[in-house]
Amino acid sequence: MIRIKDGFKGERSIIIPKMIVDFMENDPFCRQLHITDIGFYPCARHHFIDRREPINQNVFIYCVDGKGWYRLNGVKQEIHPGQFFILPANTPHSYGSSAPEPWSIYWIHFKGEMATLIAEGMHVPHMIALSHESRIQQRHEMFEEIFFTLKAGYNIENLKYAHSILYHYFGSLLFIREFRQAGSASTKQESQIDVCQQAIHFMKERINRHITLQQLAEFTGYTPNHFATMFRKAIGHAPLSYFNLLKMQAAAQMLDSTEMKVNQIAGKLGYEDTGYFTRLFTKIMGTSPTSYRNIARG
Repeated sequence: MIRIKDGFKGERSIIIPKMIVDFMENDPFCRQLHITDIGFYPCARHHFIDRREPINQNVFIYCVDGKGWYRLNGVKQEIHPGQFFILPANTPHSYGSSAPEPWSIYWIHFKGEMATLIAEGMHVPHMIALSHESRIQQRHEMFEEIFFTLKAGYNIENLKYAHSILYHYFGSLLFIREFRQAGSASTKQESQIDVCQQAIHFMKERINRHITLQQLAEFTGYTPNHFATMFRKAIGHAPLSYFNLLKMQAAAQMLDSTEMKVNQIAGKLGYEDTGYFTRLFTKIMGTSPTSYRNIARG
């Protein structure tokens, strides 16, 4: 295997020990579907993997920002934000990040008796389009719950719980329409949905990315000036200022409830410059990220 650039600013990953993988392969519950490696790479510049010798794991990659590519069976596919794919086990492949727009990816290596069924037909790019019913942020939260459950330890209860969520996570991707319908509590027609709530939904679904006023206006169907005036009047903040508030709120929750480093949180929220993130957090929250964590934890 050829690997270039091992290590990215703000990255998080877990490689499950072979002893634990061997245990899961023999456990009646875990052997159906289990993780061997899992992680998140923000802005993975120069990321490149070439597996000429295939591995016995399926490789799931979900691009949430930037661009990348992969090659399978001699066919190269370009990957854009919002797309995911699964590279089947025992098949040579390669993949990498775009040089001008490096991707940010969630990734999972997985095995098990159900793995082939989950990976079937997923070797081509699949798009998770943003809509009024999309639940992209909830899917990211599921990933985090899997990650931090495994990070907490490999006792049997943690393993079973993490892999129970994994079924739900993959189900949310394989059955997107059903996942969205199940989460829709509103019976209103689209034309009746409050425009500002549409915009806030758009912000939350892209909390880990950069957005522009133009994108928000296009999503709601108004001109930028009209939308900005309407949003400020209804919410009390300019649209992009409110987006920053949402980002800092998410950062505060991660500082309080996880052990992620400040640069990891910055990367997860789409800030490549940790210094800028720290200054923005301090301006909005009135204290630095490190001080906030110390205060929150007493």
